[in-house]
Amino acid sequence: MNKPHPARLHHLLSSQQQHLICGGLKGIEKESLRIGKDGAISHRPHPKALGSALTHPYITTDYSEALIELITPPFADCKDALAYLRSIHQFVYQHLDDEMLLCTSMPCGIKGDESIPIAQYGTSNVGKMKHIYRHGLWHRYGRTMQAIAGIHFNFSVPEQLWPVMHQQENATISLDEFISQGYFGLVRNFQRIGWIILYLFGASPAICKSFFNSRPQLMVQFEEFDRGTLYHPYATSLRMSDIGYKSKNQANLRINYNSLPEYVDSLSQAINTPYPDYEKIGINVDGEYRQLNANVLQIENEFYSIIRPKQIARSCEKPTLALKRRGVKYVEMRSLDLDLFDPIGIDDDKARFIEALLLMCLLQESPAMSEADFQTNNRNQLQVANYGRKPGLVLERNHQAITLQEWALEILDDMRTVCSVLDTDLPEPPYSRSLMRQQQAVRNPDLTPSARMLDCMRQGAQTFSDYALAKSAEHAACFQGKPADADFVQDFDRLAQQSIAKQAEMESQPQLPFDEFLTKYFSQQL
Repeated sequence: MNKPHPARLHHLLSSQQQHLICGGLKGIEKESLRIGKDGAISHRPHPKALGSALTHPYITTDYSEALIELITPPFADCKDALAYLRSIHQFVYQHLDDEMLLCTSMPCGIKGDESIPIAQYGTSNVGKMKHIYRHGLWHRYGRTMQAIAGIHFNFSVPEQLWPVMHQQENATISLDEFISQGYFGLVRNFQRIGWIILYLFGASPAICKSFFNSRPQLMVQFEEFDRGTLYHPYATSLRMSDIGYKSKNQANLRINYNSLPEYVDSLSQAINTPYPDYEKIGINVDGEYRQLNANVLQIENEFYSIIRPKQIARSCEKPTLALKRRGVKYVEMRSLDLDLFDPIGIDDDKARFIEALLLMCLLQESPAMSEADFQTNNRNQLQVANYGRKPGLVLERNHQAITLQEWALEILDDMRTVCSVLDTDLPEPPYSRSLMRQQQAVRNPDLTPSARMLDCMRQGAQTFSDYALAKSAEHAACFQGKPADADFVQDFDRLAQQSIAKQAEMESQPQLPFDEFLTKYFSQQL
């Protein structure tokens, strides 16, 4: 199409500094439910051999005691992050006994809300707060939707790029302010085009009927795939549809992404504003905490967003304060389903495509977003989640209709130069190769994971639950047949013991009364 390059990319190319976009740090957080051979969610505690879920840097739990979360450190090369994630899987599988990790984002084998055990973090105030927060989510939204798993892709822009862009744009604000402003521009652009992740990589077009045991009224919006499965024929990622945080509260939240101060202020306001429905639940009832507070959000993490600006928080530091004090350090992209066709849930193609897409979001112009823009972005995302593979599907861009295919091909075309630069000095250009594969999937929806998954279920005459269980067993065999590297195992055995000792040390320290601890936490000021 030969469109002119965005100004930022043009400046880098014309000054021969385009290599500065290479080497941004990538880290992966991957959630998976521990399940038994029968597909039921595990009721066993988090395996002790894996360490403390409260203090281990790389192996923890998310909402449920059974929802394990594996975290890699950040790496400059995607393949190193993926190799590390593979090694963690191999280590974990040495300690799962007869259990395995469910390979799909949508859970199976749910026997009502109570069948999903809430994660435990011990007796320290920090551990209690994490547990009570999860209790609050249960009372507000139910446990079932909290058992949904996904992958978070963390990305930080190469440090060396910021001062060059700051200088090229003759910015009058400080470098730190410029960096935060740049990250928020990236976030806004991703919110505009992030639906493409659902189309290309969504892998949750079907849901086990047991998912709706606690909310049967929601079943009517789906078609029946078979006796145990509901679906939308053209769905890509039902995980990212409105069956998730389906509450008026979340739907009406308006968090402002136009600048760091506006983001922090709007999020803080939600955390400090009482919500009548949650006041009815109560906070401390008969000496037992039901939630941390009765406000619109208990804490920042309760707000579900497809991408978050992040700063590393210090011990007991509120995330909004960490951002306010030290600016944005990286972004967390949260809309990626588990890839059930890969044992670790993500492959090299996806990781490299996401890196290139996030860089493109940084390099392109990113106007401020209005309330109408927010609504449009949300509608587009829901359309793609529910009907993304529907022939001729129409989305909205700049108040005009455009087909998903036309817009997607434009996005991919815009990424060509970024991919080419990222491929410099790499054998078999992996970024351009991934881009080409995604172009094929845009032209032929049958190549997408969501279409392939439904096709496999049809071919094998399997319910979603049976298919997920069979694929999970396949992946388990893959890891059980190849133990982790001996040095890696030794390091992770040591980390497990250190994390257990660290939790024990925390719990041995004098603790403030929990009421006082909470008051102190929420009253933190800059």
